[in-house]
Amino acid sequence: MTNQTEFTPRGRALLIGSLPVDNYDQALRMIMTHTPEIPLWPQLPSNPLERMLNQFVEDLPGLFETEDSTWFDLGTPDFEAEQLTFYEEYLRVSEEHSQLLNSRFAISDKRAKGIYALRESLRHASPAAVKGQITGPFTLLTGLHDKDHRLGYYNPEFRDIAVKNLAMKAAWQVEFLRGSQPVIIFIDEPALAGLGSSAFISIAQEDIAQDLKEVIGAIQQSGGLAGIHVCANTDWSLLLSVGLDILSFDAYGYFDRLIACKSDVHAFLDKGGIIAWGIVPTANEKLITEETAASLARRWENQVEQLCGGNWNRSAILERSLITPSCGTGALPLAAAETVLRLTEETSKIITNNK
Repeated sequence: MTNQTEFTPRGRALLIGSLPVDNYDQALRMIMTHTPEIPLWPQLPSNPLERMLNQFVEDLPGLFETEDSTWFDLGTPDFEAEQLTFYEEYLRVSEEHSQLLNSRFAISDKRAKGIYALRESLRHASPAAVKGQITGPFTLLTGLHDKDHRLGYYNPEFRDIAVKNLAMKAAWQVEFLRGSQPVIIFIDEPALAGLGSSAFISIAQEDIAQDLKEVIGAIQQSGGLAGIHVCANTDWSLLLSVGLDILSFDAYGYFDRLIACKSDVHAFLDKGGIIAWGIVPTANEKLITEETAASLARRWENQVEQLCGGNWNRSAILERSLITPSCGTGALPLAAAETVLRLTEETSKIITNNK
């Protein structure tokens, strides 16, 4: 956890990332309408290059992409030269992050037009913070495979390249969005919901923690705040131990699992940590239509009451809280996504006004 960037959220509203539109101007209007205090750059999965396994693999040595598939092959004649060039540039920019802006680790507007649109919009705004996001190393490496369908996580050579690539692309975002306001970067790790399952039983938690720490460290070294977002249940004690600044979780569906780690959450808060409460449901359209901002605010109040204890009363927890949807809205119909954004804004207002 870093003290480089001072930021007190005080219950402000924040979004997770994806939106179900194909127009960046429309996406930014939605973001600025509902979460103007902490805008983020929109991810539009309607663009295949902005999907979770594609958006941050640009110029990755050994990687191949077609319209239907993404895989890696380290046995090509050009791989060793590509690998050497990669590490040479990595060493150069990792020592001086200001050089990232003109490096191979820059994210092009073909894969993240939203971050360029957000930076342009910041010329006319003074938010409390801005947010970016990146696919987490565990999710990326358990999603990508080689030509024989072996997961990237089990190839140490590819794993090291991929983690360092993500770390520098996350740090690049901090440099790119740098201004008078703090920059927050969420590491999106939906695959961590599979921890403990038979599919990943051979993966050591120490290795997962090591990869996360590398990405977190790069964000913090650039002066950003590092968050981790998991939209289901996972090993919360593990995540709370890796030095992150913000824990983002599905409070609507999984608070009962997080509260089982209450002492770990208190220790995280004691060190300056922030909790992003995903209190607005996104997984079920029926729930989205049934809930109101008032009902969600009551749900949050009940959860905070359970978390209170020691140095942490409602007021202190609110100071360290963000109010978010439980996940992105990219897979929802537009009307449902708009409802989620409105509920996030309104729930935040009710909570912050209820002194």
